[in-house]
Amino acid sequence: QVQLVESGGGLVQPGGSLRLSCAASGIIFRPNDMGWYRQAPGKQRELVALISSGGITNYADSVKGRATISRDNAKNTVSLQMNTLKPEDSAVYYCNLKPNYNARSYWGQGTQVTVSS
Repeated sequence: QVQLVESGGGLVQPGGSLRLSCAASGIIFRPNDMGWYRQAPGKQRELVALISSGGITNYADSVKGRATISRDNAKNTVSLQMNTLKPEDSAVYYCNLKPNYNARSYWGQGTQVTVSS
């Protein structure tokens, strides 16, 4: 079983920055992809950013140039730095871990990000 715990959400003013962190624990199969997804009220959950065990990244078009995902394989952590935040970035952000050779995907409990003045 894998547990994911997110931290770093909160209220941020438009144009501001924040950093989300996620720590994974338990039996973690490698290689794996770790990523961040978000879900706003009334909308489907969407990918924000993804990073492979080897450091290959993928970003949603809506955050390209404003977000940076990173991971520490030794500590089983993944972080998301987001800059120039917009009100439309407001959502619950979820950490995800997906082993490459296992169909199961693991989710954190989510952390709320609100961008508002």
